[in-house]
Amino acid sequence: MTIEAAMFGHHEADPRALLYYEWCQRAESGYAVDDFEEEVHELANTDRPVPAACFRLLDKIEHAPRLPDWPYTEWADAPHLGNPAGSDQDSAGPLPEPELLDRLHGGWLGRHTARSRAATEVDYAVLGLHLLERRGLDFSPDDVAAEWLERLPFLRTYTAERVAYRNLIDGFAPPDTAIHRNPYREWVGALARADIHGYTHPGHPRRAAGAAARDASISHTGNGLWAAMWSAALIAAAFTDHVPASALSTAAAVVPARSRLAVALAEVLADHARGDTWERAVAAVHARHDHYNRVHAIGNACLIAAGLLWGEGDFDRTVTLTVRGGWETDSNSATVGSVAGILTGAAALSTIDGDGLADLAGRTRNLFV
Repeated sequence: MTIEAAMFGHHEADPRALLYYEWCQRAESGYAVDDFEEEVHELANTDRPVPAACFRLLDKIEHAPRLPDWPYTEWADAPHLGNPAGSDQDSAGPLPEPELLDRLHGGWLGRHTARSRAATEVDYAVLGLHLLERRGLDFSPDDVAAEWLERLPFLRTYTAERVAYRNLIDGFAPPDTAIHRNPYREWVGALARADIHGYTHPGHPRRAAGAAARDASISHTGNGLWAAMWSAALIAAAFTDHVPASALSTAAAVVPARSRLAVALAEVLADHARGDTWERAVAAVHARHDHYNRVHAIGNACLIAAGLLWGEGDFDRTVTLTVRGGWETDSNSATVGSVAGILTGAAALSTIDGDGLADLAGRTRNLFV
C-alpha cells in the first residue's frame, strides 16, 4: 500500500507521513527536492517506520534551496499580511440593525445547515466566538494558543492543527507552531475556521482578513494562511456585496497577486466570466489541482468559489453544487453556507431548524456594538 493510500491512526506523528508530506509541500512550493523522490517513496512505503532514516532525509529536504525560476509568491517571500494595509478603505456604511442581525443569523444558520449535511458540527466557529468574547477583537496568536490548550481536546484536531497543538505542548510559540515539522501548513484547516472573523467584521473584508491571519498563524502559512484571509474577507464582503461574483472579487484583493492561490482563484472567475458550465469549470479545477492533497487549501478554495458563482445566490443550489464538487466537502459546504446564508438572510431560511443559532448571532453582534 502506498503512502498516498495509507490512513495512519495518528499520521501527524508518523515519521513516514511527515517525510512524505513535507516532500510534497516543498515540491509544490518551488523547492529543489526532485532528487529525493525515490528515497522518500522507499522510506514512506515501509511496513514499519524507520524514524532515524526518515528524519535524516527530512532534514535534507527542509534545507533544500528554492528553484531560481519559481514564478510564484510563497509565504517566506511575502510581506506580513496579518494586518493588511488600507483596512479603513473598505469601510462600508452600517447596515440597519434588523438587517445586520438577520444576515448574521443567516450566516450561522447557513454554516450549521450546510455542514450538517456533511455530518460535521461547528466546533471551531463556537470556539472562535468564545475566544473573541474573552480576548476581544484585537486578540493575538498567543491568545488563540491559550484558548486551544484550555478548551480544544487534542484528539479533536487533525493535520495542521494537531501538529501545531503538539508543537505548543513541546514549547513552541506562534508562528513557529505552524512551521516546525508541519507539512500540512497549506491545507484547508485555517480556511475552515475563519468564518467567525467574517461575521465580526461585516462590510470590512480587510479587517476580517487581518483577524483571520492572526488566528491562522498558529497552524498555517503561505497559501493556507492566505486562504483563511480570503475566506474571512469573502464572508465579511457578503454583508454588503450582495452578488457572489462581487464578494469574490473583493475578497481576492487580500491575497498576494502572485501567489498560487490568487492565480487559481482568478482562473475560476475567468471560467465563469467566459460562460463555462459548472461541470466544465469543476472538471478544470480538478485537472489543475489534483496534484495537491484533497484537503489542500488551493483546490478547495476554487471549489468554494465555483459553488458560489454558479449557485448564483440560491442557498440550496450553492450548497448542493459545492458538495458535488468533491474533495473537502464538509468544510467547503460550511464556508459557502456562511456566505449564502448572509446573502440570503435568516428570514429566507425560515424552514431550517437552527435552534439556538439566533443566540449565537446575538452574541456575535455584541462583540462589535
